[in-house]
Amino acid sequence: MVIRKEVSQRMSRVVEHNGTVYLAGIVSDDKNPDIKVQAARVLAMAEEKLAVAGVTKHDILRVEIFVKDIARDFEGFNSVWDEWVSKENPPARACIEGNMATATTLVEIIVTAAKS
Repeated sequence: MVIRKEVSQRMSRVVEHNGTVYLAGIVSDDKNPDIKVQAARVLAMAEEKLAVAGVTKHDILRVEIFVKDIARDFEGFNSVWDEWVSKENPPARACIEGNMATATTLVEIIVTAAKS
C-alpha cells in the first residue's frame, strides 16, 4: 500500500511504501539568507515532513544534497549539517552542485527514511 501526504497536482511531498518514507525535494522558504541559514531551515523543514510520517531524523537512511556552488557552499552547509545530523545513526549521503530552480535558492535536499 502506498500512502501519499501533502498531495498537489504536481507531487506528493511525503510518500510511504513498505516501511520506507520518501520526501520530495525541500528548499528553504526564505531565499534571502546565506547557505547556513538556508541549510538550517531546510533541515528543520525536513524534520517537520518526517514527523508527518511518524519518523525522526534518527530514522533517515539517505540524504541527497544539492548546493548551488559547491566551492562556496559545501563548507557552510556541512557546518550546519554536522550540528544537526544524528550522531548515533548518521545516514548515507551525497552532496553535489546543482543548478537551482531560482537564483536565490542555495540548497535542496531529498530525504529517504525507514519507518518501523
